[in-house]
Amino acid sequence: MRIIFAGTPEFAVPSLQVLLDSDHEVCAVYTQPDRPAGRGRHNHTGPVKELALKHSIPVIQPLTLKDDDELQRLVSFNADLMVVVAYGIILPQAVLDVPKLGCINVHASLLPRWRGAAPIQRALMAGDEKTGITIMQIVHKLDAGDMVHKEDYVIGAKDTASDLHDKLAKLGATGLSKVLAGLVAGQVLIEAQDECLVTYAEKLSKNEAMIDWSQTANKLELKVRGLNSWPVAQTIYQDKVLRIWQAQALATEIDLDPGRVSCANKNMDVATGKGVLRLHEVQLPGGKRMSSQAFLNAHDIDGVKLG
Repeated sequence: MRIIFAGTPEFAVPSLQVLLDSDHEVCAVYTQPDRPAGRGRHNHTGPVKELALKHSIPVIQPLTLKDDDELQRLVSFNADLMVVVAYGIILPQAVLDVPKLGCINVHASLLPRWRGAAPIQRALMAGDEKTGITIMQIVHKLDAGDMVHKEDYVIGAKDTASDLHDKLAKLGATGLSKVLAGLVAGQVLIEAQDECLVTYAEKLSKNEAMIDWSQTANKLELKVRGLNSWPVAQTIYQDKVLRIWQAQALATEIDLDPGRVSCANKNMDVATGKGVLRLHEVQLPGGKRMSSQAFLNAHDIDGVKLG
């Protein structure tokens, strides 16, 4: 098959690599325009673009796919299928109608749960026991197309959103490989999504990073894991933002107000609305991530109230 691939960030790289390693022809790669990044604000080449250029694949970076010239260029590739993975640009219906076999998307959740922008993080923060990837047909409604294939993943007790990102990226590539084989054999089964089971994964906001110590330790652990590696859970220590990268909920209680720290036995335990949150890895502004033990060696925080 002749395949157009559309994707931008690191999450999409394993899926593109699967296509490049297959017998199919990647005739073009669509990716978002280069963006200024870093201190010098120089244009940054995305991971998908880098991989495509290494394999001499034509790279197309339109601001929009809504104008006629861009549509005609896409038509000119005479593609059988378009594979979309975290592209970041909405495809107009005119684009969806171009490939002979339509357009499919690799989505990082078990649809219809967690449609939307942040399915990995929302699954963790909600305490879901499992997640996975769904490959679906793309329709004009957000993540609402018929499902073609699913791959499950049981969420580990220490998995962070960063961990899940990498694992689901690989799982998406695995699922995509199976779907392509099914398409060639004419053995793909289509399943409609149950609209009664739909939940939405709203885009993450920096405003969600601040910890409310009146919440339970279990909920706060999930928040820490879900916001790693962006925007990262945080609290206030001596008028500075203290970022919390790793933490663990304990069922034990300490007789302190929520947010108050106990450093017994060289642990960094914080009282919450219910239970204790033990901080394992933290970071102050301008500093490196460090273990709580290293932090305690340099800071007398016992009895301090975090806010």
